[in-house]
Amino acid sequence: MKGTVEERAVRLGEYMIEHQSTVRDTAAVFGISKSTVHKDVTAVLPKLNAGLYKEVRELLDVNKEERHLRGGQATKQKYELQRKRKQKENGFALT
Repeated sequence: MKGTVEERAVRLGEYMIEHQSTVRDTAAVFGISKSTVHKDVTAVLPKLNAGLYKEVRELLDVNKEERHLRGGQATKQKYELQRKRKQKENGFALT
């Protein structure tokens, strides 16, 4: 990602708000680390654009409150997929 740290911080913040994106998803889209995204939107962005930072901070707080739900859902999907593969390997009908 080209440009200055300040430009990057604003672009990341705008993207997160526009797409209601998590730090992890934003990092994947921009091809940078989660740590870089988090640092930019929490340390650099407040100095540049207080309004945008406030919106991003609210989104980060919502994502933090919901992360245990997403983690539980991911685990559930993982084990459902394993169960279906095992059934398929053993010749059982998928339900």
